[in-house]
Amino acid sequence: MLTGKQKRFLRAKAHHLKPIFQVGKGGVGENMIKQIIDALEARELIKVSVLQNCEEDKDTVATQLANGAGADIVQTIGNTIVLYKESKENKQIILPR
Repeated sequence: MLTGKQKRFLRAKAHHLKPIFQVGKGGVGENMIKQIIDALEARELIKVSVLQNCEEDKDTVATQLANGAGADIVQTIGNTIVLYKESKENKQIILPR
């Protein structure tokens, strides 16, 4: 679990990122979760955009993605979800304690 301080730090880092995934009408599928796991391993911090035609609530989508990928939800703002997962091979982000 992330502390408030760590979440603030990650929110600041994520500010300039563009969403690299979009969740639309199909919702969250296994294939999307696999791709998100790969992206998190490479980048550690990603943004996911929830499109307006998505049938599920953005908080539900955030929870499904985080649980599926084993990631932490840093924040949901508007229709954008910020996810963080520490990389095993490619660690770049050093979290404050």
